[in-house]
Formats: sequence, structure tokens, C-alpha cells
Amino acid sequence: MSMALSIRGLSARYRRTPILHDISLPDMLPGQLVALVGPNGAGKSTLLRSLAGLTEASGSIHLGAQDLLSSSRRERASYLGFMPQTLPDGIALTVLETLLGALHAGRGGNGRDGVEKAHAVLVRLGIAHLAMRPLEQLSGGQRQMVSLAQAVIRDPALLLLDEPTSALDLRYQNDVMSLVRQLADDGRIVVVVLHDLGLAARWADQLVVLNAGRVHAEGTPIATLTPALLAEVYRIVARVERCSRGRVQVIVDGPSR
Repeated sequence: MSMALSIRGLSARYRRTPILHDISLPDMLPGQLVALVGPNGAGKSTLLRSLAGLTEASGSIHLGAQDLLSSSRRERASYLGFMPQTLPDGIALTVLETLLGALHAGRGGNGRDGVEKAHAVLVRLGIAHLAMRPLEQLSGGQRQMVSLAQAVIRDPALLLLDEPTSALDLRYQNDVMSLVRQLADDGRIVVVVLHDLGLAARWADQLVVLNAGRVHAEGTPIATLTPALLAEVYRIVARVERCSRGRVQVIVDGPSR
């Protein structure tokens, strides 16, 4: 499936409170990794959930010719994968069983083929040893890896990840973002919410900076992350520099006044 993700005039509310205001973005293309960044309460997760059809929204969201706002849950499951911030508690299933359930939701196969596909995903994520472990016995980081596996098992054209590195140590953060980069390079559109600007600058092709439910800036990391933007959006004094390997780094000196 080779198609662009188009977002035009998107607005969303939580109950009666407006959260997103008239969000329009350049089309996102297969092969792109786009990071949604911004301070707490900026609307990042609401935007991601709107794309996934989990938050009621108005405006226009299209994946190619497919209208995401009018698609049924089953239709969406066939072409997008969503990773929430946390998995719900009290799931009395093994890791393998949760992956087979996610695969079945997208009509992705049953029986031996489904088990083999689930095992392949677990191997790729480095958590095959957890296959028969009950989900409720896993650590926070392990549960996050399982959530990522559930999102990718149907091989979606659009992958939506809400803070996939939040419960991971430095090694797993690098491993997960390297895998996410590979998933985009394979031809998917990947949209990820990140708080760590260093990770966003290193791995993303494009950044969307949200503030108070609006798009404050968008573009490449080097063009978008400026001391002026960081002062205005994050209220910090910071420098944006390149390390010895040429990677963009954000160095925070303190709060702005």
C-alpha cells in the first residue's frame, strides 16, 4: 500500500473542552518517520488518537483515498497499527495470545501461520523469550515492547506510536527507535509521539511541534529546533548543536525568564 497521509483542518475535543485547533500538515509519505513533539498538554496524544479513530474529531484525515474519520474499527485495523502509552491491566493472556488476538483483529491469519508470524515479530523485537509469559507478570518496559509488537504484527501501512520509549532504559530506547526507523524505511508511514527531543532529532525525518493544541512549527529537526522555538514553546534557554558525529543535540542551560 503506497499512499500519503493527509491531515487538513483537524479539530478535536475532550468532552466540551477543545484540545486540537484546525490542524493541517504537509502530506506524510511512505518511508517517513514523523515525530510529534511539544510540552505536556500540547495535544500530541490526542492528535495520534484522532488519527487512530480513538478520539472523535472533525476535519479531514485521508490515507490515500481512504477516509479515516469515516472508517469502521475493522477497516482501520487492516491498514494501521496503534501503540498506546500503556497496555490495560488485568489481561489474563500470554504475550503470544495477545499478539494472535491483535493479528486476528486485522484478519491477518490464524492457526500455524499466525503463530509463526507472531514468533517472527517477537524475534525481531528481541522478546521471543517472553512468548509464553502472562502479560500481567511483565515489567513496564517489557509490556511496552509487547505493545509495539501488537502494533506491527499486521504489517500496517500506517504505524502510530504513543511514547514507545517512555518506560525503557537507554539500551532499549536505542533498540526500539532503530527498529521504528527500519519500519519506516521498509515503506511505512510512522508517526510517533516523543518527549525526548534528542531521540526525535536523531531518528525522525520531520518534526511537528505542537503547543496549546496548535501546530507551532514543522519541518526537519535541524530547521525546526532552534533556541528561539525552545524558549517560546518549552520556556527554556537551550543550545542546539551538533555532536562529533554530526547529530543534533539540545543542551538545556536553564529556564527562560
